[in-house]
Amino acid sequence: MMRLLANENVAGPSVHLLRAKGMDVLWIVEHSPGIADEQVMALAHKEERTILTHDSDYGELIFKHGHRPRAGVIYFRLHDYVPTDPAEMLLVLIDQGHDFAGRLTVVDALSVRERRY
Repeated sequence: MMRLLANENVAGPSVHLLRAKGMDVLWIVEHSPGIADEQVMALAHKEERTILTHDSDYGELIFKHGHRPRAGVIYFRLHDYVPTDPAEMLLVLIDQGHDFAGRLTVVDALSVRERRY
């Protein structure tokens, strides 16, 4: 089963929906509010969790600063969305068999792009 780490900027309704679908989701809001992005990366790496975020800085942390969480990072680049949209999009990607490990996956309203690291 996929283990997820939802950044502080992931809306509660998405976290709750994923949990309702049986996903193991650690939410920074509940676990360690206010920690730095580097600490989020370290926690994800330690616990083998895929990071869910709306923060574009994660690409820089990966490609410029060498942070490489093994389970991957999913960056939702969304504007004007319903709070459950990220969870629903992720569930579709999982059903389609997407592998997020070792890559930055960028999800927007029209596409999914992946870049290995």
